[in-house]
Amino acid sequence: MSKKTRQTIPFAQQQLLEAIAQIKGGNSREDVLPKLEAVMAQLQTLVTHDHLTGALNRNTLIERLEAELQRSRRTGHTFTVAIISVDDLPEIMEQFGQDVTKRILQVITSEATQLLRSLDSFGRIGATEFAIVMPTTWLDQSQIAIRRLKNRLQDFDWQAVATSLHVGFCTGLTANAPGDQAEVVLERASEALKRARQQGAGSVVQVEADIPGFDFNAE
Repeated sequence: MSKKTRQTIPFAQQQLLEAIAQIKGGNSREDVLPKLEAVMAQLQTLVTHDHLTGALNRNTLIERLEAELQRSRRTGHTFTVAIISVDDLPEIMEQFGQDVTKRILQVITSEATQLLRSLDSFGRIGATEFAIVMPTTWLDQSQIAIRRLKNRLQDFDWQAVATSLHVGFCTGLTANAPGDQAEVVLERASEALKRARQQGAGSVVQVEADIPGFDFNAE
């Protein structure tokens, strides 16, 4: 759990206790309501976001993915999902330590959320993996988004984090297909990421759903 989260939970608790005390003390609704709303907003963030990085957590990311699948069924719009994984992160942790490794994940989250569109969803789905849901986006367009993120991270001053540190990532990409479920889409993107890792650091691989077979003899 991050320092930010350790500070947020006690703060929310303190605010809630103060609001309760104000209610018991007969304070007006206008005095108490803003504090209660602030506490609820903080608790909502804790429920939906990863404590270390501030990215959406896995459950929330899957909820966003399921919502996008439902919308695609209604509208027919294509969307893409990317899974990215930091290159050589175990070796980075061994060389630079846990604090630097945590900082890398936090920087990736910060840079990605600043770069991506407001309608995109960026979440941490594993210890070293992030997923991006990109609505109304074809695979070639998502390739451009990934390339922009790579360039942004290349331009980041990693030397301020640790001397001689360089950070990159591999990417697995896929687009939605008829009949998809959220976990099926993530499995396909994970397979693409696996192939990207096999190709080497910085690789990007896309995997599309198999086209259903057609029986020409069927009536």
